[in-house]
Amino acid sequence: MIRNNQHISRRNALRTVAGVALASVAGCLNDGGSSGTSGSGTTASDSEEPLKRVTIEGTALVVELLAEADVDQVNLIQPNGELFRKRDVAAGVQQVSFEIGTAYEPGEYRVVALKGEETVAESTTDIEPEIRIQDVGLYRNSPDKPWDEIYGDTETDRLKNGEAFATVTNAGTGPDAIVELVFSGDVPNPIENPRGSGMYETKQVVVSPGETVDLFSNSFPFGSESEKGMGCSTDGNSGQFTALVETRVNGNGITKAFDVEYSGSEKMSDCEVAITEA
Repeated sequence: MIRNNQHISRRNALRTVAGVALASVAGCLNDGGSSGTSGSGTTASDSEEPLKRVTIEGTALVVELLAEADVDQVNLIQPNGELFRKRDVAAGVQQVSFEIGTAYEPGEYRVVALKGEETVAESTTDIEPEIRIQDVGLYRNSPDKPWDEIYGDTETDRLKNGEAFATVTNAGTGPDAIVELVFSGDVPNPIENPRGSGMYETKQVVVSPGETVDLFSNSFPFGSESEKGMGCSTDGNSGQFTALVETRVNGNGITKAFDVEYSGSEKMSDCEVAITEA
């Protein structure tokens, strides 16, 4: 689930942006008639260009037209060459959008502007997500997170100290959805197949291009020690665990390893947990 640094309701926290930064798939297209690459990769055809800009906003591809553009239809073509969707352009309209969601085929898309049956301009842009795991954190080390808003008001340290999050970012040019979160290896409570998605009270978290979000675990991996888990000791126990997130668009798993040390107590509720990148 998502959180940000602002004060938000528990339910809205599931879909709140942690770092507000929407990345454009493409920059402004050339206003002139020459062809070439403009912005961050969108290419314009040889014509008096009616296309002003093509961007990704959330889970939609947005096409902006010049005020004087003489266009009555815009088509979006998938990487396989098939029509994804088309939009009619009424007189005076300067923007159309295509909802691509998080079940699209990643790759190069073409935006084609038409006047009747004639193509007057087109551009290409790559739409592909790139999810990265940045960090893993715990309640005991990050008390400033909105834990009570996410999990509810929990009085006992035993429960609170099991609460954990993983921070992910989308460094790509297309939206994606995280559909599973798993902690494995040297954690006190490793669960290979967590209940549901492994994220608290949500089946998926949508991550737009340029967005950074926190995913809160529902498996309490750093809570009470299970039979297969690594416990705490006064002298210190050290190991390594892996955070894994499953994504929808590419259908793959992204992992990142972390070194961990448990020290200062024989009980997990009083344990000091130090986590660093492996």
